[in-house]
Amino acid sequence: MTTLAEQDRLWIRRYHPRPDAAARLVCLPHAGGSAAFYRPVSASMPASVDVLAVQYPGRQDRRNEPCATSLDQLADHVTSVLLPWTDRPLLFFGHSMGATLGFEVARRLERDHGVVLRALFVSARRAPSCPRHETVHLRDDDGLVEEMRQLSGTDSAILDDAELIRMALPAIRADYRAAETYVYEPGPNLRCPVVSLVGDDDPKVTVDEARAWSRHTDASAEFHAFKGGHFYLTSHQREVLALLAAHAGPR
Repeated sequence: MTTLAEQDRLWIRRYHPRPDAAARLVCLPHAGGSAAFYRPVSASMPASVDVLAVQYPGRQDRRNEPCATSLDQLADHVTSVLLPWTDRPLLFFGHSMGATLGFEVARRLERDHGVVLRALFVSARRAPSCPRHETVHLRDDDGLVEEMRQLSGTDSAILDDAELIRMALPAIRADYRAAETYVYEPGPNLRCPVVSLVGDDDPKVTVDEARAWSRHTDASAEFHAFKGGHFYLTSHQREVLALLAAHAGPR
């Protein structure tokens, strides 16, 4: 049986531990992404915020583990892993697939454990009530790589390295499958504030689809649009970090 310490080692990356922090920010990667994507966020947060980045199975140091077969399965695992970390106020930041995952984990924490987030940040993702039929996960390897090129979220050196991309593609395809086969099950709205962020030229989500996150909370809803595409946040890191820090500050 996996111990809590082993679960933390597998699932949680804490690049800059802040044991005395007043709040915790949990960062959830995009499809094909890893916890390391959020290392700059961890480095930039104030001392009052402890940053946990989630590492999904099937990539990097977890590449020999089977990938999650569905977003619901992944949400169940992440909820279980995060329970020991709920002794302080929690905020979630999820980008793309990570936004939907954050939403589902937040639902489980509220419904099953009475834990209400301080805020849920959903970045570059349509609201659950705005589904699209997408089949990127069914494309051949070249088609999958082309999708990643168009979104500009992966270093071109990696995409051009046949050996590296061969190692990464199974996890990328599994993540796309999980994200694209996700079906929203209507239920009670969240009780936490939701902050939606989007690039105004994102091919994966329109401004209206991003605004629709307001339908999924009974608390406050914020919306922020930035110049850019699916990975707008790489060009607007300062603004995004300021929003995170503002919501994570003393209450």
